[in-house]
Parts: sequence; C-alpha cells; structure tokens
Amino acid sequence: MLSKQKSIMAFTIAAFATFLATFNETFMNVALAPMSVSLGVDGSVIQWVVTAYLLGAAIMVPISAFLYRKVPTKVLFLITMGFFIAGSLMGALSQTSFTLVLFARILQAIGSGMLIPVSMNIVLDVAPREKIGLYMGTMGAMTTLGPSISVILGGVLLSATGNNFHVLFWVFGGLCLLCFILAIFFIGNVAKLTKPKLDTVSVIYVSLGLVGIMFAISFVFQIWWIALISLAIGICALILFVQRQKRIEMPLINLEPLKVKQFSLSIILNMIGLIIVFAFNVLLPLYLQSVCGFSALISSLALFPAIFLCCIMSPIAGKIYDKHGPKWLLIIGFSLMAVFSAMLAIFIKYPSVYLIAGLYVPLILGSSLIIGPSQSYGLSSLKPEQNPHGVTLFSMGIQIAGCVGASLFLGIYELIAKNSVPSTAFLVVGMIVACIALIGLAIAIAVTLKNAKKTAQISTQTPAATIASVMKTNVYKIQENNSILDAMQMMVEKKISGMPVVNEKDELVAYLSDGDIMRYLAKNQTSMKTIYSFAVTEGNEGAIETKIQNLKDLKVCDVATTGPFFVDINDDLGEVCKKLSVSHKKKVPVLDNGKMVGVINRSEITKYVFNECLKEHQN
Repeated sequence: MLSKQKSIMAFTIAAFATFLATFNETFMNVALAPMSVSLGVDGSVIQWVVTAYLLGAAIMVPISAFLYRKVPTKVLFLITMGFFIAGSLMGALSQTSFTLVLFARILQAIGSGMLIPVSMNIVLDVAPREKIGLYMGTMGAMTTLGPSISVILGGVLLSATGNNFHVLFWVFGGLCLLCFILAIFFIGNVAKLTKPKLDTVSVIYVSLGLVGIMFAISFVFQIWWIALISLAIGICALILFVQRQKRIEMPLINLEPLKVKQFSLSIILNMIGLIIVFAFNVLLPLYLQSVCGFSALISSLALFPAIFLCCIMSPIAGKIYDKHGPKWLLIIGFSLMAVFSAMLAIFIKYPSVYLIAGLYVPLILGSSLIIGPSQSYGLSSLKPEQNPHGVTLFSMGIQIAGCVGASLFLGIYELIAKNSVPSTAFLVVGMIVACIALIGLAIAIAVTLKNAKKTAQISTQTPAATIASVMKTNVYKIQENNSILDAMQMMVEKKISGMPVVNEKDELVAYLSDGDIMRYLAKNQTSMKTIYSFAVTEGNEGAIETKIQNLKDLKVCDVATTGPFFVDINDDLGEVCKKLSVSHKKKVPVLDNGKMVGVINRSEITKYVFNECLKEHQN
C-alpha cells in the first residue's frame, strides 16, 4: 500500500501518461502533408502512418490486462514508456526513410495500447473510493485534452520549424523521458499479481477481430470490397474470441463485466462522447485550413479555449459525480454536444474563427460531463478483481471510438466534398454527429430514469417505517442530576453500553456511553510513547485512582455527550449510520416530534442490512 503522498504522485504520473498516450494518437496527423513531401510518398501511402498506429494500439490493449496481472506495475509502466521513447528516437533520426517512420509509429502504438489501460488501473488502485469520480474525471480530461492539444502544439511546432516533422518526434520523446524519470521515483507496485497464463489463440482471435474492424472503418470509402471482407473477418474473429473466453480456464479478457448492464451502457456512452470529440478534432482544423484559409497556428488556437475550459470542468464534473452520481451530468453533456454539433455544422459556412471557437466551447464542455462520469459510473459497478478487465474493455472502446471518429467521418466528409461544396460536406457530417449525440442523450435519460425508479422503489419503504422496524423501544434512560455511579450501576445491571440522559420533563438533553466514561478517565493522560512521557508521569502512578475517586462525585451531565447526537424517526438509515460513525457511538436516540421514542444501535442495523441482502440474494 502506497502512502498518501506517493498515491497522489502515482495518480499524477498516470494522468500525465494517459495524456501522452492520447496526445500521440493525433500528434503526427497535422504533419502528414509535410511528411508526405519530405519522405517522397503520396497520400495513400502516408495514410498508413495513421492506420498502422491505430491497429498496433488496438492489438496491445487486450494484452495489457494480462500484463497488468503478470508483471510488477513499476516494471510494466517503465517498459511501456520505453516503447514510446524508442519509437520517438527512431522517428527523429529517420531522415527520409518512410519505413523507419512507419516502424517508429508502430513502436509508439505498442506503448500507447498498453499505457492507457495500465494508467487507468493504477488510478483505480490508488484512488480513494469516495473520490473515484474526481480521479476518473481528471483521467477523462486527459483523454480529451491529449488529442485536442496535440493539434495545437503540432501546428505551432510545424509553423515555427518550417514543417520539419522530425521536431515532433524529438518533443514527444522528451515528454516521455520526463514521465519515465518521474515513474522511477513515484510509481509503485500497486497491482495484485495473479500469475495468469497467456492464451495465444485468444490473442490471435482478438487481434484479427480488432484489426479487421478498424481496417474496415479506415478503408470503407477507399476500397469498399476490401473493407467489407475485412469487416467480415473481424466480426468472425471476435465471435470466436468470445466463445473461447467462455471455455478456457484463464481467459485473456474476462467478459463478465459486459453482463453488468450499468457497465455496458457506460462503455457505449463513453464511446459516443469520444467519437464526437475525435471527429471534430480532425475535421475542424482541416476545414479551417483548407477551406477558410487560416494558418495551421490560427486553426489550432481556435480550439484552445474549449480545451482549456474542458480541463477545468472535468475534475469539477468528477466532484459532482462523487456527491450526486451521474444524474443530470450525462443528460446535460449530451444535450450540449447534440445542440452545438448541429449549430457548428450550420454556421461553419461563415468563416469567422471567433464564431467557430465560441460554438466549439460548449460542445467540448459537454464531453467533460460525459467521459469521466461515464467511466466512473461503469467501473463502480464492478468488483475490484474485475477492474483490470473493465479498464481493458473501456480502453478497447477508446481505440475503436478514435478510429470511428477520425477515419469514418473524415471519409464521409471527403466523399461528399468531391461532389459538393466543403461546407455542405461539413454540414452533413455535423448533423450525423448531432444524431449520434441524441442517441447518447436517449441512453442517458434511460439511465437517469432507471436510477430514479430504483430510488423510488427503495423509498416505498418509508424512512419512518424503516427506522421504526429497526429501533428498540424499551429504552433505559437516566436523569441528568443522577450520579455517574448510578449510571454505571445501571449499565452493569442492564448489560448496556449507553443510555439517553433526560431532564425533569423527560426531555432528551444528552447521551451517556461507556466511551464517555473512558474519555474522562483518559483525559490528560500521556501515551508513554517517549522518554519524556515517562519523565512527566513518574511519581504520578496514582492519577487514575484519583480520577476513579472523583468520578463517583460527578453528575451524569458532567460526563455525557451533548449536541446533535440524536436522529429523527423520519431520517433514513444512511443518516443514522453517519451519526454513529461520526460520533463513534454504538447507539443513538430516536426522536419523533421532539419526543424520544426509542434507540437504534449498530448491531440492529447490521442485522437489518444482512436480512435485506439475504432477500435480494434469494430473489
């Protein structure tokens, strides 16, 4: 178990690594044109730099779940970052060799495919359960920030260096080296190793499946019949993969999380949000440069306000999730994405960078309300041992969403633009994206209504009835003017640990527990953990005896606890549990219209919860 400080540092490095992994997916895309000229290849060949990266990353994602359980966390993280550094160095030194550039991107893809799920698993292992929304919200911000800011930084670097794409490899390699060095000092071995066995056949099936589907998406508008064959091979391979996972003793990916409806819906919602982000991150800079005539720098900076605000909003959305759950976050998020996707598509024909940037802000802010909360909502439904597999499934969804958002919608745009004006092509794509956001909105509404229905079903057992059924009505109580000796005598004879204290009008004024008596006896006593402690207590061994002598002369109200130590009969059990945990007491009085009607204790709540769980299990 890592210390709190190291856990925070591990989370920070994992978030930085996630940023680097998603950043690198689109970082080189802005350099495709100058790369094509420098390497002497045409557009159809240079496109393989993008395609090979997506395919390589997709293949490594499912293997990461096996590696996370097999290899110590720190070693695995450093190896993953090593692939990034090696690929960056090779690309930076490639000069005019297309083969070296392609191989460099494949090495980086291997790192990217492993790094996202490994980083998310580290966060799940170090994040406090009550702050999972905040932590995953930050990770969601990195997932959005990475591909968005890469376009900006790529455009700035290319403009400053005369389209020298090798600089991009050097810069990214430097960032990876920084992350590598930090990981040496602050990443610990947080994963519980289970020594699984790698099923090679499963790796082949899932690799063929993902490659087939993603290859089909990338080439559907270029060579349609090859894309169709590729899609068929991919689907068949995935079917064989799923069937094999059910048969073998140690599956490559445990598909049990997909049976959890909450988790499955969360993956869909997360993918829809990312598809929209990836689509506009590729199409918007392309349109601003090729149609509106803006420079790469200006086109990139148009995206900056949205990205900056998204980074601020994502952790805030996580905090809201921690307090209130997904509730309205998903609905508001998809509403913003649907409305402003359509508005951006309609107003794109007006070449104003300020107008486009302004419309892009609420669109991306909508994604910050979706990506982090949907991941938290889905992963919170799983058992801890299912987390690595859940993260792998989410990561596979991220890769597919990136491919669909970038390749599919770019293909649709180019197909329509050949036979029409670019603004019409962007309008069609924007409206399709808005419709996809509406599908996400419908699912989000269904999720919210389902949660509301669950709450309503629980609330049909009124809070009063629940507390009344759990509390004890035969309450032993004592007058405030009675002595502590009288109170202790009652505790011993009745075998109770505490009792309410009332005044002459039988009104509740305090609560006395055996813990209050212990605190009185321990007050001002040293813990004797140091040499100084022995020095100050030497010759004072009779202090506890003196306190015992004084205790018999005290009144109950001198020792008892006063303050908000009671609950109302109309409160729910959650409020009762909160009072008991905060006060560290075993029982608490129950009031009805200010009159004490009973007490409720920890053991009775435990018995009630056990019976309710037993009923659920039997149903």
